[in-house]
Amino acid sequence: MRSYRDELNQCKQNLQRIAGQPLSKGQLQDVEHYHNQFHIQLINIHDLKQAIKSHDRRVNFEMNAHSGQLTEETIHDHENLYEQYVSLEHTLHGLRDKFKNFVDRSN
Repeated sequence: MRSYRDELNQCKQNLQRIAGQPLSKGQLQDVEHYHNQFHIQLINIHDLKQAIKSHDRRVNFEMNAHSGQLTEETIHDHENLYEQYVSLEHTLHGLRDKFKNFVDRSN
Protein backbone atom coordinates (compact mmCIF):
# COMPACT_ATOMS: atom_id res chain seq x y z
CA MET A 1 0.00 0.00 0.00
CA ARG A 2 2.87 2.31 0.83
CA SER A 3 4.44 1.84 -2.58
CA TYR A 4 1.15 2.74 -4.29
CA ARG A 5 0.83 5.83 -2.11
CA ASP A 6 4.39 6.85 -2.94
CA GLU A 7 3.79 6.27 -6.64
CA LEU A 8 0.64 8.42 -6.61
CA ASN A 9 2.46 11.20 -4.81
CA GLN A 10 5.17 11.07 -7.47
CA CYS A 11 2.48 11.22 -10.17
CA LYS A 12 1.02 14.29 -8.44
CA GLN A 13 4.44 15.98 -8.58
CA ASN A 14 4.75 15.11 -12.26
CA LEU A 15 1.25 16.49 -12.84
CA GLN A 16 2.23 19.77 -11.15
CA ARG A 17 5.20 20.03 -13.49
CA ILE A 18 2.95 19.49 -16.51
CA ALA A 19 0.38 21.98 -15.18
CA GLY A 20 3.08 24.66 -15.24
CA GLN A 21 3.41 24.36 -19.02
CA PRO A 22 1.18 26.02 -21.61
CA LEU A 23 -1.75 23.63 -22.10
CA SER A 24 -4.84 23.41 -24.25
CA LYS A 25 -8.31 23.47 -22.73
CA GLY A 26 -8.53 19.69 -23.12
CA GLN A 27 -5.19 19.19 -21.44
CA LEU A 28 -6.27 21.44 -18.55
CA GLN A 29 -9.37 19.30 -18.13
CA ASP A 30 -7.14 16.21 -18.07
CA VAL A 31 -4.93 17.84 -15.44
CA GLU A 32 -7.99 18.50 -13.27
CA HIS A 33 -9.23 14.94 -13.82
CA TYR A 34 -5.91 13.38 -12.80
CA HIS A 35 -5.56 15.71 -9.83
CA ASN A 36 -8.99 14.58 -8.60
CA GLN A 37 -8.28 10.91 -9.28
CA PHE A 38 -4.97 11.00 -7.42
CA HIS A 39 -6.69 12.63 -4.44
CA ILE A 40 -9.52 10.08 -4.44
CA GLN A 41 -7.20 7.11 -4.79
CA LEU A 42 -4.93 8.35 -1.99
CA ILE A 43 -8.01 8.47 0.24
CA ASN A 44 -8.98 4.96 -0.89
CA ILE A 45 -5.49 3.68 -0.10
CA HIS A 46 -5.61 5.27 3.35
CA ASP A 47 -9.07 3.90 4.11
CA LEU A 48 -8.21 0.38 3.00
CA LYS A 49 -4.94 0.46 4.90
CA GLN A 50 -6.81 1.45 8.08
CA ALA A 51 -9.42 -1.28 7.51
CA ILE A 52 -6.65 -3.87 7.09
CA LYS A 53 -4.94 -2.73 10.29
CA SER A 54 -8.22 -2.96 12.19
CA HIS A 55 -8.92 -6.40 10.73
CA ASP A 56 -5.42 -7.57 11.66
CA ARG A 57 -6.00 -6.54 15.27
CA ARG A 58 -9.32 -8.43 15.25
CA VAL A 59 -7.70 -11.56 13.77
CA ASN A 60 -4.94 -11.49 16.37
CA PHE A 61 -7.46 -11.07 19.18
CA GLU A 62 -9.63 -13.94 17.95
CA MET A 63 -6.66 -16.22 17.39
CA ASN A 64 -5.52 -15.65 20.98
CA ALA A 65 -8.95 -15.67 22.60
CA HIS A 66 -10.41 -18.65 20.72
CA SER A 67 -7.51 -21.10 20.46
CA GLY A 68 -6.64 -20.16 16.89
CA GLN A 69 -10.22 -20.12 15.62
CA LEU A 70 -11.72 -17.24 13.66
CA THR A 71 -15.40 -16.43 13.44
CA GLU A 72 -17.22 -16.80 10.14
CA GLU A 73 -17.72 -13.03 10.13
CA THR A 74 -13.98 -12.43 10.43
CA ILE A 75 -13.25 -14.90 7.64
CA HIS A 76 -15.86 -13.19 5.45
CA ASP A 77 -14.35 -9.77 6.28
CA HIS A 78 -10.92 -11.11 5.37
CA GLU A 79 -12.14 -12.23 1.96
CA ASN A 80 -13.94 -8.91 1.44
CA LEU A 81 -10.80 -6.92 2.27
CA TYR A 82 -8.83 -9.03 -0.19
CA GLU A 83 -11.40 -8.32 -2.91
CA GLN A 84 -11.22 -4.61 -2.10
CA TYR A 85 -7.43 -4.73 -2.34
CA VAL A 86 -7.51 -6.50 -5.72
CA SER A 87 -10.07 -4.00 -7.01
CA LEU A 88 -8.03 -1.03 -5.79
CA GLU A 89 -4.89 -2.49 -7.30
CA HIS A 90 -6.67 -2.90 -10.65
CA THR A 91 -7.91 0.71 -10.48
CA LEU A 92 -4.44 2.03 -9.62
CA HIS A 93 -2.80 0.13 -12.47
CA GLY A 94 -5.35 1.51 -14.92
CA LEU A 95 -4.89 5.04 -13.60
CA ARG A 96 -1.12 4.70 -13.82
CA ASP A 97 -1.28 3.50 -17.44
CA LYS A 98 -3.68 6.26 -18.51
CA PHE A 99 -1.60 8.90 -16.75
CA LYS A 100 1.56 7.63 -18.41
CA ASN A 101 -0.12 8.02 -21.80
CA PHE A 102 -1.20 11.55 -20.85
CA VAL A 103 2.36 12.44 -19.79
CA ASP A 104 3.78 11.02 -23.03
CA ARG A 105 1.30 13.11 -25.08
CA SER A 106 2.04 16.24 -23.02
CA ASN A 107 5.81 16.15 -23.47
